[in-house]
Amino acid sequence: MTGKLDLDPVLVARARELARRAGRPVVELARSHTTVSVERAVLRLAGVVGADPDGIPWVNRLVDAVVADVGLGHGVALPVFDALVREQTTDVTLLAQKAAAGSVRFQVPSGRAATAARRAARRAVAAGIRRIDRRRAERDRLVRRYGDPRQRPWIYLIVATGDIYEDIPQAQAAARAGADVIAVIRSTGQSLLDYVPEGATREGFAGTYATQENFRLMRAALDESSKELGRYVRLTNYASGLCMPEMATLAGLERLDMMLNDSMYGILFRDINPVRTFVDQRFSRQVHARAGIVINTGEDNYLTTADAVDEAHTVTVSQLLNEYFAHEAGLADWQLGLGHAFEINPDVPESFRLELAHALLARELFPDAPLKWMPPTKHMTGDVFRGNLLDGFFNLVGTMTGQGILLVGMMTEAVVTPWLSDRDIALQNVRYVLGAAGGLHEDFVPAPGGFIQQRAHRVLAEAVGLLERIGAQSVLTAIAEGTFGIMKRPADRGKGLDGVARHEAGYYNPATEILEQPGAGGRVPGSRSEEVRP
Repeated sequence: MTGKLDLDPVLVARARELARRAGRPVVELARSHTTVSVERAVLRLAGVVGADPDGIPWVNRLVDAVVADVGLGHGVALPVFDALVREQTTDVTLLAQKAAAGSVRFQVPSGRAATAARRAARRAVAAGIRRIDRRRAERDRLVRRYGDPRQRPWIYLIVATGDIYEDIPQAQAAARAGADVIAVIRSTGQSLLDYVPEGATREGFAGTYATQENFRLMRAALDESSKELGRYVRLTNYASGLCMPEMATLAGLERLDMMLNDSMYGILFRDINPVRTFVDQRFSRQVHARAGIVINTGEDNYLTTADAVDEAHTVTVSQLLNEYFAHEAGLADWQLGLGHAFEINPDVPESFRLELAHALLARELFPDAPLKWMPPTKHMTGDVFRGNLLDGFFNLVGTMTGQGILLVGMMTEAVVTPWLSDRDIALQNVRYVLGAAGGLHEDFVPAPGGFIQQRAHRVLAEAVGLLERIGAQSVLTAIAEGTFGIMKRPADRGKGLDGVARHEAGYYNPATEILEQPGAGGRVPGSRSEEVRP
């Protein structure tokens, strides 16, 4: 027996082995398929930039042209770089423009032509990955110069007005008020766009569009705040939806620090095809591993549609699967911001003790992961006084159980999009709790054999039972049957399925080839990876 919960190490090991067993077929599926977004990410690494006059990215136009001529199953790298040789140019964006005009045809090269195309593709993509390496090293230098926040958990605050130029001063004000991580939430529905918008955007819906230029602008602004405040302020956005691999790539190129990147969120809550999601997820996590980005997973969302007490074990199962998928893709433990949430109905007897049990279980199952602790949303009623109290309880559980990343709860949740003044009051709540009880996790030990230990043991046992059932079927079957978040999503349906292809013989992806080399993941040679310790 180990830790504050006296978890059985044999049962914990059994849970991890079952997660590996359940997750392996999904990894094999991802290894044998590609998607239009994976191939677009490869071309972005190779240097394709910009959009046509209608706002359609050149990378979309280029992939569409290749698919029209030779299909997707061979990948786009060989056809594109073979065409570059034939067109006697090295400008991939210019080739995309010619392809959009119909003046270039694509073929799958063979023999010497294939060897030359392979060599050129790898050289171009390697240049993009070296840029990601430089941005990671740049982050390391800035963390050494300015330092990390002194307290844990780090305070994570959402800012999004729809206008990047309004987001910037709000984000900087939030950093001055104590926020350690700024998350720019995406415009509603962006996850369903099968392209990444271009440029700085000034109109969004309940959020700001995620674009490379918006990433660049906010990162530069928070670098100014880091210098002003004497601590490195981190930036978060979203690598989910139909453009997950591209978002991860752009985040690496623009030095974002954390990305929302969950294995099942898009499947369950955006009806994106499961195969598309798992293929995209694996590539995106390989990029995140290389870039030194901390991923945040979305288990908290399950509890907005399912009961947080009855279905607590499904969160644990998802965390274990997310851990396996992340490790397989090269992410280190310090990059795993596994999600869980304070979503038990406050009218349930002993709700606070139940929350303590669930949070402490996550903490002890994943001792070297930062974890991301999410505030109450489902049972916020519009009573701002009650809501502020609930958020205070949430903050208290966070510090009592040693969470690593704490998303600031808003008392106006379910009333309005929070005002800047609302965020200030919410930050006061966090600062008070962390200031008054920041070290309480050192003293808090649940009673041996008591309520909290018994609850944690029960949830873990139920998680093992569910993993055994999933292993006897498959993860895809479990998702289709509504196991997670009570949302049923069959593998042969959902958005984006037409953008998936099985690898043909000779499929080539230079980015995957580079990212899967030994040592290519969680730590880059010569770089000091900052470790987000719990």
